[in-house]
Amino acid sequence: MEEYDNEAKHESGSKTYPVQCSSLRKNGHVMLKNRPCKIMEMSTSKTGKHGHAKVHLVGIDIFTNKKYEDLCPSTHNIDVPNISRSDYTLVDIEDNFASLMDDAGNIRSDLKIPDNEVGAKIKQDFENNVEVILSVLAACGEECIISAKPSAN
Repeated sequence: MEEYDNEAKHESGSKTYPVQCSSLRKNGHVMLKNRPCKIMEMSTSKTGKHGHAKVHLVGIDIFTNKKYEDLCPSTHNIDVPNISRSDYTLVDIEDNFASLMDDAGNIRSDLKIPDNEVGAKIKQDFENNVEVILSVLAACGEECIISAKPSAN
């Protein structure tokens, strides 16, 4: 039974996958305090009298921009989030939610326009009738709009 559980973590449908701490790199991604984070700083301490070298990680939550820190023995495994990025065409904005169309013509209206500079640019371009392509980041069951660019059409 235990062996089956380990195999399940490696499936592509899984939210995370294990990686040895020592193989993480700055600007990569890692789970810190159960949140998907981008690694902003990383340092390794020397091996102590009792045990392993430790990796000190500082990351920014990819959805909330909150800062998280953790310490992990370099030989231990740590979870890395499965992150996907998809592009959608902006079709409409209603009650601060974006109606987005994928390449297959499917419409989704479940993502909020971000309350930041990206969101302001999306609204401005939409009001000026500019066709906008939005990039959506998905990880750990969460999704958010992270960037906008004018369509090449």
